[in-house]
Amino acid sequence: MGLSVTILGANSAIPTATRYPTAQVVDINQSRYLVDCGEGAQMQLRRNKIKLQRIKAIFISHLHGDHYFGLIGLINTMHMLGRNIPLDIFGPPELLDVLNLQLDLADTKLSYPWTFHPLDFGESKLIYDDDGVEVHTIPLDHGIPCNGFLFKEKKRKRKLIRERIGELNIPLEQIPKIKDGADFVDEKGEVYPNSALTTPPKRSYSYAYCSDTQYNERILPIIDRVDLLYHEATFLEDRKERAKHTKHSTAKDAATIAKKAQVGSLIIGHYSARYFDFQDHLDEAKEVFEHTYLAREGMTFDVPYKNKK
Repeated sequence: MGLSVTILGANSAIPTATRYPTAQVVDINQSRYLVDCGEGAQMQLRRNKIKLQRIKAIFISHLHGDHYFGLIGLINTMHMLGRNIPLDIFGPPELLDVLNLQLDLADTKLSYPWTFHPLDFGESKLIYDDDGVEVHTIPLDHGIPCNGFLFKEKKRKRKLIRERIGELNIPLEQIPKIKDGADFVDEKGEVYPNSALTTPPKRSYSYAYCSDTQYNERILPIIDRVDLLYHEATFLEDRKERAKHTKHSTAKDAATIAKKAQVGSLIIGHYSARYFDFQDHLDEAKEVFEHTYLAREGMTFDVPYKNKK
């Protein structure tokens, strides 16, 4: 239970034999959400034993191919495996035309209901809300319109002290109110404060995903004090001018954002294919922000931080 992020791909535009373009799975209390869907994402889902049909929603940050070229294959596989539960897809408005064209040319009608939600750019908005999580956009600064995504776990209900509930013969219909913080008044009018009936819930967590972007302090109020931040780090500082030209970030840029936002931990990724080892990325970032970790395929990050692989 809780929040975790599994890295399916951490490379930038060009995949290699062992490195995949961007894709991640965010798991919040066993509800799963796919963030970006580069080439090979469904192969990585299978390799990491993540069931395709349990993905509730897909969030696409922008229309550079390394962030969505795997999408049509994934939704078609879901169809071929007989999915029948709804799927929500969030992304740039033009993505709907791309998906419809691909499905129409293949004369494919998906076996499950799907809803496309076109995203706006330029300001942070609440775009998704279910029982366990809220998702907000994070406006980023890239060569084409691009959003990051902020996942905020909803506040949990208070935990019942079972013994007290039984001792006081509290009616079942009162239980939901007590979990929400209400006191209990018995038949004689005696008031039992909520603090005597429950214990505080575990704290809720948050995760911010900042895909392709150049250094951008305008996102700081949105990602302020998140528990876990993913921020692209395509280049090292010696290629700062290249980063500016392509509107990407360096490892130092990512760490500086993490430090100024006072986040709990930072994951860096989206490495340029020119790099074969990422220790320099890690060293460069850690000079600014100590709690930095490298994104690598197959790694799962729990909140609070615990690397499973």
